[in-house]
Order: sequence, then structure tokens, then C-alpha cells
Amino acid sequence: MIKKLLIANRGEIALRILRACHEMGIKTVAVHSTADRDLKHVRLADESVCIGPPSSMHSYLNIPAIISAAELTDSDAIHPGYGFLSENADFAERVESSGFTFVGPKAETIRIMGDKIAAKEAMIKAGVPCVPGSGGAIPDDPKICKAMANDIGYPIMIKATGGGGGRGMRVVHDESDLLESIVLTKSEAGAAFNNDVVFMEKFLEKPRHIEFQVLADNHGNAIHLCERDCSMQRRNQKVVEEAPAPGITPEQRAQMGEAVSKACIDIGYRGAGTFEFLYEDGEFYFIEMNTRIQVEHPVTEMITGVDLIKQQLLIASGEVLKIKQGLIPRGHSIECRINAEDAETFVPSPGKVERFHVPGGLGVRVDSHIYGGYTVPPYYDSMIGKLIVHAEDRETAIKRMRGALSEMVIEGIKTNIPLQRRIMEDTAFVAGGAGIDYLEKKLGL
Repeated sequence: MIKKLLIANRGEIALRILRACHEMGIKTVAVHSTADRDLKHVRLADESVCIGPPSSMHSYLNIPAIISAAELTDSDAIHPGYGFLSENADFAERVESSGFTFVGPKAETIRIMGDKIAAKEAMIKAGVPCVPGSGGAIPDDPKICKAMANDIGYPIMIKATGGGGGRGMRVVHDESDLLESIVLTKSEAGAAFNNDVVFMEKFLEKPRHIEFQVLADNHGNAIHLCERDCSMQRRNQKVVEEAPAPGITPEQRAQMGEAVSKACIDIGYRGAGTFEFLYEDGEFYFIEMNTRIQVEHPVTEMITGVDLIKQQLLIASGEVLKIKQGLIPRGHSIECRINAEDAETFVPSPGKVERFHVPGGLGVRVDSHIYGGYTVPPYYDSMIGKLIVHAEDRETAIKRMRGALSEMVIEGIKTNIPLQRRIMEDTAFVAGGAGIDYLEKKLGL
């Protein structure tokens, strides 16, 4: 078993990992930038190490500094959380080669799944349904590109193989825009990801975003823990997540769950991961795999009773996965991301939290690193917490979330709580099954 863990992240996920470690008797090391010395997990950790200035590039993305901190504190393992270096294959490789355990997949797996073309090829081989597309990198020949697009059928999407977070994508509605869109996407991809390879896929008009949570160990065992609906998005960033997904039948869950579990075994996956799909007209289409813990993991925990962070740590310690397939979702769970931003303009709102009051009651959970008197820095992502509810059914969960949002008080900075309250009252959301473009259209973006 891991005896001392270095947490290579910040904010609510760092605190979430620390709490799991405390329950498991694992010592913790918090690394932090100079701007984050007052973070809650830094104060609660057994040890802390400052690894650089506020800039992420010189702190949370500074691989040598993180490895040095692990060596200095005699840590056994490193947990990357999500974001930052969590899906950086070079980091995972450096951690392992330096003699530490990386809490996540092997570096080669991260590389394969981080390359959208390679990931799609691996999924096709494993029998996971994929979006019709070019089947690889787009060639330089304009005639072949046009023929490909015509075979797939417009509209299509040009996507960067190294893209992510909603970047490196461009929708093309007709042939007249095709070649220019390819050139622009390649240029943007090269600048943003240092990889200008792009591919082509069918653009689905009104899909939902459905994802399956998986766990796999080092001994050939893999299971899925049901699905989540993450269709409420703004600029390809999730705003609300829920589990299970409305309208997904037990038969569909079993079929897709079996497919993703088999894919984990086929690619030699280990740890927690998420298979993301577009879902339209009763069909699933694989888009990518996230080789890390997800922001929205709490809704899965609430409907399954499985602590995903603990499972990550057990798997990384070499334990055999003791959870067997056959989990039936219990009730319904919804998560609202709470961001320090203006609810109308979405402009970030860093500053001092003058007052912080969390809601309570049956089935209410708050994952947040902030507290009264804490100053939200301007250097990082604006998410400051997650409000999660669980109830016996979706209708009750929505009502419970409405109540929890009305009780939540954050003063001194602006937050998106008013937006979340609007979403919980929205007729399309309440009905369930809205597509990924619904919220943006609703907001007039």
C-alpha cells in the first residue's frame, strides 16, 4: 500500500484526494505555488512544499520541481488529479522512471488515448462504436479531402488530433469552406498543441454528451460504473452533470458498459477513466477517453456508493479490483459546478470570499476548497467548488438542487449560482435529454 502520497494539484480535487488519504492512513504531501499557500489542503497536509510562482508553467506544470518535491519528502506515489499534468504521458513516464508510483494509467496508454486518431483506431479494434470519419489524418491532397467529406456527408467537423477542452475544432457545412477550414484548424492546432495533425468526422446536429466511468486494475479486471449525462455545456465546458443519464435504458447501459470494459482490457488500461460519447437517435459514438479522474466523479460515487479516489489509490498500490460488475444505479445525482465568474458575462471574478455558507440536509454534498476569508487567485481555472445532490429519483434530485442552490451563500466575489438556478428551473432541462448545444442557444451565445 502507498504510504505517502504527493498531490500534484490544487483546489477542490487536491482536498478530495487528501481526505481519501486520511481515511486510508496514507501520509500526504501538498505542493503549491506561492499564490496557493493558504489553500485548505495545504494547511491540512502532513507536509507541504512550495514549487514555484503563481504561473502554472512554473509551478503545477513544472515537472522537475514536482519530482524534486517527491524526492525531498520521500513520497511513494504521485496523484495528478485532473487538469495540469494529469494526462501528460511524459510526466507519467518521468514519475515512474524516478522510482515513484503514478496514480493513473501507464504512459503508453495515455499517449494512445491522448491522440484522437490513435484512440479511435484502438476503439474500432475493440468494437466500440465511433463517429464516421476519415479514419486517420487528413491528407494534403485537396481532391482527396473533398471526396472524403462527400463520403462522410456534410456537415463535418475538422478536429485536431492533439486537441482538448473544446479547442482545435471547426464545423464545416459545405464544400466551399472545407479547404480553408482545414488550413485554419491545422494552424491553430500547431500553435496550441505543437501538433498540427487534423482529422475529419461527421458532425452530429443535436447530440447529447454521455460518458461511462470505468475502473481497471493491473490484473486484467475492468468494470464500468454506469453513465453520466454532461450535455449542459457552455463553449464545450461542462456546467451541470448528472447520473444516470435520462432516457438510457438498462439494456443500452449493459451493452455499452460491456464494450468499454472490454476496451479497457484490450488496451491494458489501469486506474479510473472515462469513455466519452456523443449520443443521438439511440446510437452511441465514441469521441475520446479521459485517462484520469473527472471533475464530475461525485455523481457516480453517489449512485454507486464507490469511492473512486480510494479505488485509484488501491489500484495504484497493486490491489486486485474487488468490485464486481452488476452495479445497479441507486437513485439520481446532479452536480452543479460553482465558478467564480459573472453569471451573465462569464468574466472571472477573483477576490476575497467575505462569507461562505454551504447548504445541508439529506443527500447534499459540497466539494470545495474555499472558506470565509480565502482569496480566490486570478491565475487558475474559475471553478471554486461543486454542489452535488442525491435523491431517490431525478424529479426529487432537481427539487433538492434548487433548495441547495437557494441556501448556498458566497459573498465578496461573483459566482455562477444564479445561472445554475436558472438551469434547474428550465423546462428543457427538467424534461431531460437536451443536447450539447442547448445551453449556449438558451444563453444566446
